[in-house]
Amino acid sequence: MASDQTPARLTSYAHGGGCACKIPPGALESVVAGLVGAPVRDPAAELIVGLDDGDDAAAVRIAAGQAVISTADFFTPVVDDPYDWGRIAAANALSDVYAMGGTPIVAINLLCWPMDVLPYEMAGEVLRGAQDVAGSAGCHVAGGHSVDDPEPKYGMAVTGIADPDRLLRNDAGRAGVPLSLTKPLGIGVLNSRHKNTGAVSEEAIATMTRLNDVAARDALAAGIVCATDVTGFGLLGHLFKMARASGVSAVIDSTAVPYLDGARQALADGFVSGGTRRNLDWVRPHLASDAGEDELLLLADAQTSGGLLVAGEVPGAPVIGELVPAAGATVTVR
Repeated sequence: MASDQTPARLTSYAHGGGCACKIPPGALESVVAGLVGAPVRDPAAELIVGLDDGDDAAAVRIAAGQAVISTADFFTPVVDDPYDWGRIAAANALSDVYAMGGTPIVAINLLCWPMDVLPYEMAGEVLRGAQDVAGSAGCHVAGGHSVDDPEPKYGMAVTGIADPDRLLRNDAGRAGVPLSLTKPLGIGVLNSRHKNTGAVSEEAIATMTRLNDVAARDALAAGIVCATDVTGFGLLGHLFKMARASGVSAVIDSTAVPYLDGARQALADGFVSGGTRRNLDWVRPHLASDAGEDELLLLADAQTSGGLLVAGEVPGAPVIGELVPAAGATVTVR
């Protein structure tokens, strides 16, 4: 039974926040390296996108010219309001399907909850927030799985559908194509400030709860074939993965990258997560830049439920750089 005492702030129960608590990208790649290309006996369907390039979700070709998109995403509290945390976590999980050019059709809940510490009513608010966002996306929520855990965590496993010949993939980038970003950066530093001070950025919450459905539809309508979403590995990390998988290099115009209000001040005040610093350390050996360290930290800022990074022009989204022929540095920041 949960405690009758008023719980402390929700984010105080988490050692990290949101997608900033991901396993570092370099370490994660080493963990799964031996799993790439593992044999499957008599596969029931054709795997189109798997572990090879660390794309946003798996894609399997099935009958009737369709692909099934499958993904899972969960994390520790990123805000103190449980309803908003549920909304953010759902939008973040659904984003993996949109980033592949798919449509989410059903999701199941993944809930870890400290039963004797936090009230069940709070868990109910998390689930309600997630269901509201999934419902707005036309995606059913049908059950899930829960465990007693000292640290609260929540997310979703999501199944979607897509045209297997019109996927958005992170390995389909080509030199000469512009790069668009559909949401501003700065979510990570603002969430770190919230965790440490309680200061709420309504703009950050609105950004994290906004779905990437329109951006994905616009990208597909424009004939775009390459995209990824910007989450825990930051813009630099996800761009590096895209460029590496596509066999090209990338150039970023740092003056064209949009940021949320207050992000630069939050950085100046020292609210930088360990995940953000690990992102920059991972990309740095493959990076050429004239920008200062603060600018690079913002570009590596670990986002939660960020926007799409699209190899192509998307209506209303700023162009922040381009893909270029492979050169010495995989990513250049100017």
